[in-house]
Amino acid sequence: MRCNLTPAWQTLQRHAKSFAGFDLRSAFALDAERAPALSQTAPHVFADLSKNHVDAATEALLQALARQTGLAAHRDAMFRGEPINHTEGRAVMHWLLRQPEGTLPGALAVPLQQVHDTLRAMLAYAESIRADAQLTDVVNIGIGGSDLGPQMAVLALQHLAIPGKRFHFVSNVDGHELAAVLKCLKAENTLFLIASKTFTTLETMTNARSALAWFRTQGGTDVARHFAALTTNVAAAAECGIRTTFGFWDWVGGRYSLWSAIGLPLAIAIGAQGFRDLLAGAHAMDQHFQSAPFEANLPVRLGLLDVWYRNFLHYTSRSIAPYHSALRRLPAYLQQLEMESNGKRVDRHGQALPYGTSPVLWGEPGTNGQHAYFQMLHQGTDVVPVEFIAVKKPTHNLADHHELLLANAIAQAQALMLGQDDEGGHQHFPGNRPSTFLLLDELTPTSLGALIALQEHRVFVSGSVWGINSFDQWGVELGKVLAKDIHARMASGDLVGLDASSAALLQRVRLG
Repeated sequence: MRCNLTPAWQTLQRHAKSFAGFDLRSAFALDAERAPALSQTAPHVFADLSKNHVDAATEALLQALARQTGLAAHRDAMFRGEPINHTEGRAVMHWLLRQPEGTLPGALAVPLQQVHDTLRAMLAYAESIRADAQLTDVVNIGIGGSDLGPQMAVLALQHLAIPGKRFHFVSNVDGHELAAVLKCLKAENTLFLIASKTFTTLETMTNARSALAWFRTQGGTDVARHFAALTTNVAAAAECGIRTTFGFWDWVGGRYSLWSAIGLPLAIAIGAQGFRDLLAGAHAMDQHFQSAPFEANLPVRLGLLDVWYRNFLHYTSRSIAPYHSALRRLPAYLQQLEMESNGKRVDRHGQALPYGTSPVLWGEPGTNGQHAYFQMLHQGTDVVPVEFIAVKKPTHNLADHHELLLANAIAQAQALMLGQDDEGGHQHFPGNRPSTFLLLDELTPTSLGALIALQEHRVFVSGSVWGINSFDQWGVELGKVLAKDIHARMASGDLVGLDASSAALLQRVRLG
């Protein structure tokens, strides 16, 4: 049943009216057990949900909504390998990429074995590159999930990266990005990884062709040694002289592909065992999502909180504030994960929705954000829930720095909740601003894997309740098609059939 037609939805609408007067300060004053009751531990992640605009009754109603919309059955269908991506007729099995070998019977046994065969080959190649002292620079050329995932993870785990190698990521078709990277490289010391499932992605292949041309101009001759492809189109890669390829499957969506061969840059950075630890952390969160009851299931609780905020309290965005500089690309990664997955306006049957879906995600690392957009969070006219992400133990020995960092994270969450009175007005902070606090003990491959899987499953939960397909991305395609047409017109100057604005812009950019 679509969520807005369920009894729970109607009850939640009535319940939401009582939250017009809800105040976090009063809620804590009236309930000494609020913090422990609205906190929980999941694999490698602690979550404090107590500063959110929820109470026990809200969570109970949201869990009823999840049951009435068939969340558990939808989740179980995904883990059985059913084609829940119905618009493309595909299964959704990124979770299989972190499933231990030999643990699934029946129809999933064969794809699981293929996963591990590819994983072993990919990790063996990663170890060979790690051992090759001549290759000092690794350049990943991809876009979207073929860039955001590995880039975010390599930065996050930089403290574990092999010394003597630098990692670069090129995604934008804007030549300034590639040119800036190539300027600091030598052909004989560089390995290029071309990440494109089809080997046809416009931005990626444009950058790949330019990288190949640069390599040859610099005197490079051994393309097979200095280029590898993460693709299923082995023939197209071979035409470019690329002999080393690692494929993946059509049941792996781009934004869920870090766990596949797309993770090769990370495997080179942290080694085979580190990559296996990442998979193990994600698998632990998979098991939690599959087995924990809704009331103690962290992905379920977070996903339902997102529905509550979006549809009943009408908060339209969420700020991601990682208080760890190594997680500085996490907000961008989560933007794609959630907004590409759940930025949909029709339900599974193609019917227009009468309610909102994905919030806008945005953010920057703390403490930088405190001196920028936090002004709006504290005193702006819109209520924006904030998600703080912190790590208890640092990977450096500057103890005073880390204590100050953590103090700021906790204080910002506190300030959003408590606010400050000021009769003059300019220094008045209304407070009662909601936030979630996620805490990792350490930033390791295992904990990072668990954190990312938590976010994947959270997006699944909200998308499932909304009744949308979270695993297609048709909105990405239209602009690509039109760009090809415009690009052809740039050479010819043909304006026939263009709208007046596009025609005028095209004329302007073609002027010498």
